Amino acid sequence: MTATTAAAGSRTADRYENRLLVILFLSFGFVFFDRQALSFLAPYMDAEFGLSNAQLGTLSGVLALTWALAGMFAGRLSDALGRRKPILVAAVVLFSLFSASSGLMGGFAGLLAARALMGTAEGAVLPMAQSLMVEASRESRRGFNMGLLQGSSAGLLGGIVAPLAVVWIAETWNWRVAFYVTIIPGLIVAALIWRFVREKSPRTLAEAPREPREQRAAAVKVPLREVLKLRNIVVCMLIACCYLTWFVTIITFTPTYLTEVKGFDPGTMSGVMTCLGVAWVLWGFATPAISDRIGRKPALIGFTVLAVCCPLAVVYVESPVLLGAIMVVTYTGLGCFTLFMATIPAETVPRAALATALGVIMGVGELAGGFLGPMVAGWASDQWGLQSAMFIAAGGAVAVVALCFALKETAPAVLRRRAAAVPAESAA
Repeated sequence: MTATTAAAGSRTADRYENRLLVILFLSFGFVFFDRQALSFLAPYMDAEFGLSNAQLGTLSGVLALTWALAGMFAGRLSDALGRRKPILVAAVVLFSLFSASSGLMGGFAGLLAARALMGTAEGAVLPMAQSLMVEASRESRRGFNMGLLQGSSAGLLGGIVAPLAVVWIAETWNWRVAFYVTIIPGLIVAALIWRFVREKSPRTLAEAPREPREQRAAAVKVPLREVLKLRNIVVCMLIACCYLTWFVTIITFTPTYLTEVKGFDPGTMSGVMTCLGVAWVLWGFATPAISDRIGRKPALIGFTVLAVCCPLAVVYVESPVLLGAIMVVTYTGLGCFTLFMATIPAETVPRAALATALGVIMGVGELAGGFLGPMVAGWASDQWGLQSAMFIAAGGAVAVVALCFALKETAPAVLRRRAAAVPAESAA
């Protein structure tokens, strides 16, 4: 009877895991659809507002600033209250409203305000979604699930659907309409979260009674200072700063670089940017899945070496077909994001500090790489040309490779193999 009950509970937990993955996949995917829309619509907005590269960088940067602050606050608030679902629902509704408001603005100041409000709402989504997903995931699928949630979702909806959809809408009607339509999927996703997402997953509820009493008591509250004493958390924060510089600089300035420097028409630019989305989807789940087997650290190092080449290809490859193919191979960083922003921290900190750790890593990374990175890249581009932004992005990835060597391995399968190897070596 006990075995039958356990099997039924396992099947229930597995079904919920898959359902939660679909809902959170859509949630974070539409976050990035909204975030990416500005970059793809920049050439159309520039014709009306005359935005400089520095102003374009500032628009991306202010969203990252408020995203960072909101992520850190929401993560800490969630752990303090023990609630995630209400925060996630409110965040999804608000970012949809604020994204649509960008289409109402008549100048740079209005756009700046709309993007700041949008970042305030969006910043809470990722820490809530990641912490819900990691608790519902089987150990063997942890990296894979987190990769689909954070990497592939953003790649599919933000990297493939967004450039095709928003450019088509802007060409058919105008860029303002492209912002207006973003409200619809956000409200649908918010309703799905409210209806189907649970505060505690069946897997968490099933495992709680088996935890030692001391462990459950210690999990009530973990001070932030204790989280920041963990080496992996500090290293992941530094990696986030450099990798966000790589990512935000590429997505902010590549569409403008392709149209203004290389002379691509909007359709060709959209096609090349869609190749980034294809790579985003592919590596978004492949990189974490590979890390489940070979380890988080070697996966981060290897795939980041490839990521260094992506912005350099934007500068040096002239053929749009060849450039798109190279981007598919080298735009590997978004798969790495899942590792240092979610999987490694989740395998490092106690469960009660999970949302706090995820919020801090995302927040610090967005402040340094997402806020300051594009502003510096925009200023440098106005001084020395848009290629400066691409070199800054490549430099961020180089710094990540160096930082990865300071990480401690956390992949459960790798740690088990190492532990099994020690007695064998001792016996020999």
